[in-house]
Amino acid sequence: MMQFTQRASAAALRTAKHAALAGVLLASAVSAMAQADTPVGTWQTIDDHTGQPKALVQIAQDGNGTLSGKVIKGLGPNDQPDRRRTACTDARKDQPILGMTIINDMKQDGDARDHGQILDPENGKVYKCKMHLEDGGNKLVVRGYIGVALLGRSQTWVRQQ
Repeated sequence: MMQFTQRASAAALRTAKHAALAGVLLASAVSAMAQADTPVGTWQTIDDHTGQPKALVQIAQDGNGTLSGKVIKGLGPNDQPDRRRTACTDARKDQPILGMTIINDMKQDGDARDHGQILDPENGKVYKCKMHLEDGGNKLVVRGYIGVALLGRSQTWVRQQ
């Protein structure tokens, strides 16, 4: 009788371990799918003129669902960690680019984000901004423009894991 009880306990323990593993795998899959539906995360920016990586931008969401993005690492060959933005005309003038918020006020608009602003750290200009996800959430198309979206340029950023 004792052997039967021990075998039943061992079988129950194996079943519980399998259920826990299945739960962890399911939670990971749901988390990955949720991440693919939102621009929240770390993105490698790609220069639309040279095709070379420029920086890593961390996009975060506040309690109101509004997105902002800041530079967390420069990737350019001449990038210096203490490089400052001298061309800006707002409060970011002479501030370090590393840690600088370059995207703000992005709001949900259907499947895209819109109504925000983006700073081009290279020339100091602030543009209207819209963005949308492609390739299952692995690419973020960011468009900066003046006036209407037709008058602007787009970059495709790549999600980093």
